[in-house]
Amino acid sequence: MKAADTDPADLAAIDSFCDTLWLEDGLARASLASYRSDLTQLAAWLAEQHLGGLCAVDEVTLLRFVATLSQTLRASSQARYLSTLRRFYRHLLARGLRSSDPTLKIAMPAQPSRLPKVLSELQVERLLEAPKTETLLGERDRAMLETLYATGLRVSELVGLKVYEVNLDMGVLRVFGKGGKERIVPLGEVACDWLRRHLANGRPALLNGRQSDDLFLSTRGAAMSRQAFWQLIKRYALHAGMDPARLSPHVLRHAFATHLLNHGADLRVVQLLLGHADISTTQIYTHVARERLKSLHAAHHPRA
Repeated sequence: MKAADTDPADLAAIDSFCDTLWLEDGLARASLASYRSDLTQLAAWLAEQHLGGLCAVDEVTLLRFVATLSQTLRASSQARYLSTLRRFYRHLLARGLRSSDPTLKIAMPAQPSRLPKVLSELQVERLLEAPKTETLLGERDRAMLETLYATGLRVSELVGLKVYEVNLDMGVLRVFGKGGKERIVPLGEVACDWLRRHLANGRPALLNGRQSDDLFLSTRGAAMSRQAFWQLIKRYALHAGMDPARLSPHVLRHAFATHLLNHGADLRVVQLLLGHADISTTQIYTHVARERLKSLHAAHHPRA
């Protein structure tokens, strides 16, 4: 079923919802696209089943839709859909466009508790040393990897950095995270040194006379994309003798948080550095840190 077959009123409601998310919450383009895709799929299904419009749907109909999702999607993807629907119907409720929330009694699917993949400090060191820093591109890539591990940024935050958001004298970055929330993140001496080298050598060469505020550039002088950096990190995983399937920019973010906790950092501090709105999101790293400490104890304590 295509979006063109859906009720125009439904498409207008989706547009209005996404506009609100962009204007009021400052959501990234990728997040907005995900919300739009989820809601458009529901609207198309409703039209195909002749079950009325998106804004007037009832709980029973939504349960039928969720049942169709469970046939093809993992629990995590189902949960994302339900999260979209809850936000949409609460938006309608808040604006007086509905009198009730049809998602209120729909339970989230049970998901297995999965701890994040975490690299050891030695593995991180091997990865950071993988770029050939005698080349300008290798120097840029080393600066990106060092910055990512030093700060725990999300990949979208890393590739979105502007030159004027970096203060090397103070050793900090100004970061705009989810919802446009600003935070200041320390860099550390090593990352600062590599950024200085990149700003002095690699970046001017990549600019090649063009104008740009973007900190990390592609070979064409445009801002580095998330997809391009994803491919870079996979390539360097191979160079470092690691499984590329285990590596993503987010794995370095996990390593940043877990290694801080392993070395005694306060959970609230890690929460601030990561830009988590809720400390429960950060708490998963305490489980990883505890498991690491238990394995070290088992390996090295004489009575373990």
